[in-house]
Amino acid sequence: MEGVFTYLGAIFGHGQMMFVAHLILVAIIVLAIAKMATKSFRAVPNGTQNVMEAYLGGVIAMGKDVIGEDLARKYLPLVAAVGMFIFVSNVIGIIPGFESPTSNINITLPLALLVFFYYNYEGIRKNGVVHYFAHFAGPVKALAPLMFPIEIVSHLSRIISLSFRLFGNIKGDDLFLWVLLMLVPFIAPLPAYLLLTFSALLQTFVFMILIYVYLAGAVAIDEEHEKAPNPAVDTMGAV
Repeated sequence: MEGVFTYLGAIFGHGQMMFVAHLILVAIIVLAIAKMATKSFRAVPNGTQNVMEAYLGGVIAMGKDVIGEDLARKYLPLVAAVGMFIFVSNVIGIIPGFESPTSNINITLPLALLVFFYYNYEGIRKNGVVHYFAHFAGPVKALAPLMFPIEIVSHLSRIISLSFRLFGNIKGDDLFLWVLLMLVPFIAPLPAYLLLTFSALLQTFVFMILIYVYLAGAVAIDEEHEKAPNPAVDTMGAV
């Protein structure tokens, strides 16, 4: 935010370079955590390894109900890495003198585009181009001319939804903290920090679960069709 003191802003100025500097800082923190967790594996984990194993187990459990355990493990590297980056980016803005990279649309938009292109790539790779885009038309062929453009718009809107939800919430949190520190610059109320930490965690969770949801919709097309009711079978059963 222009005019708000940040340590890196004092060095690089309050422009795009400040966000790049915070982005590099977040990357260094994430890599440092990964290095600490993997420098000495133990059968009975402790310290950072214990925390990271619990985190990875939680990510798998999150995706298990959405996409199945096998696929949840397959896409674990993507979801876990994005989750770590977003969480550290969100939390670092709570510390006075730093700013969240995710409060900048230039950061959240590439993240949304990464997810968008990846889940479409996975859907095409697994099902083929024709079969993948054919499911956009829906199960009723007569409604295909209506459903296909609606599905295209729906998928494109996910880019806006992912990027602006994260950007808007974190930007709002940063503005809230800015006003709070202006009113009470030395003693900021503890409940406000707890609320901001919860918000950072919640936004990370939402982004991660949506990655699994979008991947499930892209790679599990056949399963969706099998679960969909068959009008012919229903009619025969009724007779």
